[in-house]
Amino acid sequence: MKRSTIIILAVIGVIVLLGIGMFSWATGMYNSLVRLDETVNQAWSQVQNQYQRRLDLIPNLVEVVKGYATHEREVFENVAEARAGVGKLTVTPEVLNNPQMFQRFQEAQSSLSGALSRLLAVAENYPQLKANENFLQLQAQLEGTENRIAVERKRFNEVVQDYNIRVRTFPTSIFAGMFGFAQKQYFQAEPGAEKAPKVKF
Repeated sequence: MKRSTIIILAVIGVIVLLGIGMFSWATGMYNSLVRLDETVNQAWSQVQNQYQRRLDLIPNLVEVVKGYATHEREVFENVAEARAGVGKLTVTPEVLNNPQMFQRFQEAQSSLSGALSRLLAVAENYPQLKANENFLQLQAQLEGTENRIAVERKRFNEVVQDYNIRVRTFPTSIFAGMFGFAQKQYFQAEPGAEKAPKVKF
């Protein structure tokens, strides 16, 4: 075999090996982005799961409180309105990629949280209700659900952080842009949450 043929074959071999290596590297990078994206989606599902649990508890809680506090109609209407507002939202994975939809989802959940707080405050005015076993069980379930929501939101923000770091770092950012992997939204504190509440006795 001629020396020039051997050199050409060696160059072709190196090019093929480099091509295979680059393909393998790019495939690994793409697959890691897909895994992180799915981790974010799974964490989002857990957040939704806990919000759904809370949504399912509300009618029972309202009915128990209604039995004792019949003249608190405005509070019940606010809870029903906030619950309906949350129920109207069609929550799809696209919410994670749309800042406006994500903000609307977060605002609806905040509105529902506020309405529930007012409902529980009404319950404080009725000693018989506070002693009712059904109410106490529902209240404990709701408190547990609120804690679960906080935990899942924290976990969601952690996986979004991992994903966003990966999407924004070089050289992955090049592949992320080419294949449509965009940054995800974090859950944010409600406006004014940084201020300490005033407590009066």
